[in-house]
Amino acid sequence: MNPDIFADLNALFDEQLSSNSALDDDPLAASPYFIGMMSGTSLDGMDAVLCQFFDDNNGRTVEIIGSHSLPFPDDLRAALLALTTPNRVADWISAHDFAFESELDVFGWASVYYGHFAAQVVIELLDKTGVSADEVSAIGCHGQTVRHRPQWAFSLQLLDPNVLAEQTGIAVVSDFRRRDMAVGGQGAPLVPAFHQAMFGAVADIKAVLNLGGIANITVLDHDGFGTPMGFDTGVANLLMDAWIARHTGRLYDKDGAWAASGAVIVPLLERLLTHPFFAKAAPKSTGREEFHLDWLDDNLLALSYNHPNLRYSPADVQATLAELTAISSAREIARFGDTGVLLVCGGGARNGYLMSRLAAHLPMMTVMPTDSLGVDVSLVEGMAFAWLARQNILARTGNVPAVTGADKAVVLGQVCF
Repeated sequence: MNPDIFADLNALFDEQLSSNSALDDDPLAASPYFIGMMSGTSLDGMDAVLCQFFDDNNGRTVEIIGSHSLPFPDDLRAALLALTTPNRVADWISAHDFAFESELDVFGWASVYYGHFAAQVVIELLDKTGVSADEVSAIGCHGQTVRHRPQWAFSLQLLDPNVLAEQTGIAVVSDFRRRDMAVGGQGAPLVPAFHQAMFGAVADIKAVLNLGGIANITVLDHDGFGTPMGFDTGVANLLMDAWIARHTGRLYDKDGAWAASGAVIVPLLERLLTHPFFAKAAPKSTGREEFHLDWLDDNLLALSYNHPNLRYSPADVQATLAELTAISSAREIARFGDTGVLLVCGGGARNGYLMSRLAAHLPMMTVMPTDSLGVDVSLVEGMAFAWLARQNILARTGNVPAVTGADKAVVLGQVCF
């Protein structure tokens, strides 16, 4: 081998280092944007947000470049609903013409379908904003949780990141939960670190409540040193959405109008609040595995048996479910203090009736949506996964051990380049 080749290579390397000196100061200068994608337990669709983040300590943490949302195709949503509800896949298979033979067949098919659908959302987002794929460092895509079993140290998110990366030409960071679980954590909630980074410097904000399918809270600066505390508090929109879909065909209770037309069934509320999850100490996380329509139906059956003369309407049940979310969330928040500002995000922040019930249970706090700070309530979780993708690309930790119960802080996610 010609010994001069080493000198030539070293000269070329030095030239590249010199030409890339600006990138040394900012490794993301050439591709400054990140996309965060989220489809939660409510299964109403997929949200994507295009962000640029800053570490300049000038009070500017993130700039939202654009966002895009699409509802799930009916067949994909139905499959996801079956997969996320224990023991429901066989019923779904029997109702379709697909030649699926097992739950694993449906999981694999839906993973690929989900990847194609996510790619469509990204491509339409880029087209809307005029940003090219080359300007995006990575997509942070959480995928659809189909089974979350922290007691057995596993969590399954449905997504084929290879399809998403190939169709968009952008690296994909996914599988965020399992590294935390590998070091003893629950793998959830994952957003408190982002909530602290995003809202921690805003005066008077005590906590952030995310009302998705499941409710989770973040208590900002819990230890006085910038470390948040957070955990799932119980069910949020999941049961309300399922109940109104069963009785009216609507996907959600707009502004909580249906719940507001009913009256809380106190004996039912008392029964629902006996669910063991509410008595658990943090760290804790939950999902459809514990809160689902079968559980609600069992409690309604027991209610009829114990109170045979009690009369109630479906709207009364909806009002009771809203009260369950409000009171279970408020009780946990109040444990950390009952004054200051409570920021609310997620779809439940658009439910006026639910927000009013939260305020009623937290009379000393100011309860307001993140919209009040100029951050769309429906984009906060997507922004969180864009931020977590950035943490991964920069080899920075993303979990908070005090939140998840992990033994240590770790870099979250796997990258599909």
